[in-house]
Amino acid sequence: MSGFVDKPEPIQVPGLVHLHTGKVRELYRNEAGDLVMVASDRISAYDWVLPTEIPDKGRVLTQLSLWWFDQLADLLPNHVLSTDLPEGAPADWAGRTLVCKSLNMVPVECVARGYLTGSGLAEYNETRTVCGLALPHGLVDGSELPAPIFTPATKAAVGEHDENVSYEEVARQVGAETAAQLRQATLAAYSRARDIARDRGIILADTKFEFGYDGDSLVIADEVLTPDSSRFWPAEQWEPGRAQPSYDKQFVRDWLTSGESGWDRKSEQPPPPLPQQVVDATRAKYVEAYERLTGVTWS
Repeated sequence: MSGFVDKPEPIQVPGLVHLHTGKVRELYRNEAGDLVMVASDRISAYDWVLPTEIPDKGRVLTQLSLWWFDQLADLLPNHVLSTDLPEGAPADWAGRTLVCKSLNMVPVECVARGYLTGSGLAEYNETRTVCGLALPHGLVDGSELPAPIFTPATKAAVGEHDENVSYEEVARQVGAETAAQLRQATLAAYSRARDIARDRGIILADTKFEFGYDGDSLVIADEVLTPDSSRFWPAEQWEPGRAQPSYDKQFVRDWLTSGESGWDRKSEQPPPPLPQQVVDATRAKYVEAYERLTGVTWS
């Protein structure tokens, strides 16, 4: 059992039809048929959306995505039409709302990995492969790969795991031409972002993108290159052979699995609320990632 500890009631706004409550985002459609995406301050871990929010998280995710969309603009079009607040929307939607083009979404999580960790490491330790791709012997947690690899996953419902799949399986599901486009776009976007992050003292270990089609044009959608969709590591602390310090929700994961939380991850009981020090430390990590990457002071 997993999902939301306390599923929120979506805010109703005149002229907007609520479509979906995701782990972090609320999705609406406006009268013009465009999508309105609102990033909340919710945080998830171990397939649970937690009862405690992280202040400013939704704004950080949205503003960082917008910055990255600009960095990738010559490589890929994106789905953003406007950052203006819809009429009648609550004031606290400011800075975390995007009006987006409605796309024909491809049902694949497009993951690029430049370093070995997470589910990729677990698979490598068993088979010396990731998503069917053979890798050299002797790699450890945090090893840089010889070249970035495309390791797609199927998109899961809230409370379920995305499942890594082979490139051949993606080609079977969406067609060989689309699969080739997804792989090329994913690796191009990852390589650009990796180089930008490296210049700012951050390692982009891996990241996931979502794509859709606007007619025949492949468009990058959802969020991009945020601490929720990516593993960012401080370059000065990188040391293969151990878990790396990370700009993400590691404080949350560590506390939940500690004796202090009193929560058993294997039970069906939902996780407890987060203590204030974990909330503050997690918020600080999100803000630090934003500031280091963009060079802009968060306000």
